[in-house]
Amino acid sequence: MKIILFDNKHKVAMQPLSFTRPQAAIRCGILTIKEKWEYHLGTNAGYLTSEVLAAKYSGELDEDNIFISASVLPNEELIAAIKALNVGEAILKDGQILVVRTKELTHEEIVNDNCSSYSCIEFESDVQLLEKVFHLLPNNQEQIKKDFKLLTSGRKSRPLSETVNVVGLNKNPNLINQIFVEEGADVEHAYLNPKDGPIYIGKNAVVMEGAMLRGPIALCESSQISMGAKIYAGATIGPWSKVGGEMGNSIITGFSNKVHDGYLGDSVLGEWCNLGADTNTSNLKNDYAKVKLWDYSTERFQRTNLQFCGLMMGDYSRCAINTAFNSGTVVGVGSNIFGSGFPRNFVPSFVIGGPQGYRVNGLKAVERVATTAMGRRKVEFSEMDHDILDEVYNQTLKFRTSLK
Repeated sequence: MKIILFDNKHKVAMQPLSFTRPQAAIRCGILTIKEKWEYHLGTNAGYLTSEVLAAKYSGELDEDNIFISASVLPNEELIAAIKALNVGEAILKDGQILVVRTKELTHEEIVNDNCSSYSCIEFESDVQLLEKVFHLLPNNQEQIKKDFKLLTSGRKSRPLSETVNVVGLNKNPNLINQIFVEEGADVEHAYLNPKDGPIYIGKNAVVMEGAMLRGPIALCESSQISMGAKIYAGATIGPWSKVGGEMGNSIITGFSNKVHDGYLGDSVLGEWCNLGADTNTSNLKNDYAKVKLWDYSTERFQRTNLQFCGLMMGDYSRCAINTAFNSGTVVGVGSNIFGSGFPRNFVPSFVIGGPQGYRVNGLKAVERVATTAMGRRKVEFSEMDHDILDEVYNQTLKFRTSLK
């Protein structure tokens, strides 16, 4: 029996992150959605995604497959229902397919939530769905806590250095159980405050001197926190990323850099992004109004119902020093932003420029920079990566037709 995480009708609304990866490869908490299901179900999972993405993100089918919506986050009730599912049965929630056990699931069934071929079971308990890219923000702190329990259960943390100051430990010795340090991690002369949530420090990660961390926080494998950094609750720093300055309630998917001073709040970055020194994101409007955000599924700005919402940046995008992003800014894939003033709130994919104007950032130029950046991490820019970017370039052409 195979576990397959399938892209669904919400994939477009998860852009710009889902331009370059399946929905299940999106990170929320410590783990990606796929990794969460693998830990809960005790087996490897595959992807059911577009043809171009499938070359990089594989998912081979068997005669008996359990297809799980990549929008749904696991919980105990749903896991129990999945384990009790028979072949030919589907689990629905408010008309939306959550799980199907069958040999093959067609694109029409996925897009239209058509389960007429199956015996349908309505799921009565609550589920958490990621249907819009900004849904990552209000869920990240809780997902860090859940993933922390999942990853550390029955395991023992590597001892902390005597130079580390654990805030509140003298009053509550049990707080030490809210900190987990994987093998190879280097943490010296830092301040860790786990009173409001756990602090996870991944394999070979580095926390430099003077850094201050207030949980819940996730520092994933081989990532780095700079000297004197201030990392607040809800921060996820994905693998092979570097962070300095201030960061709070934000997700860095992986392989991206915000090394220097500046504030990143209530934001999500993809992979291979770089924020220049003193880049700042506004996450709160001056009039305290709810933030609107560009929605690729409607191709217009939509209400998020969030008071705090900063920057959503797709893979391979970057910005120069002293860049200032307004609340609710979306930057696509492969864009390069610079110049004085605020960039507009929707920056298309594959553009270069800023408030003074934009022009096309050609595919070859983006790939050239990507090859260099990835080479520094000893990662190859592959033919599959080229094919994915080529498809995104063509998909997003319409947003570049009236550049100013």
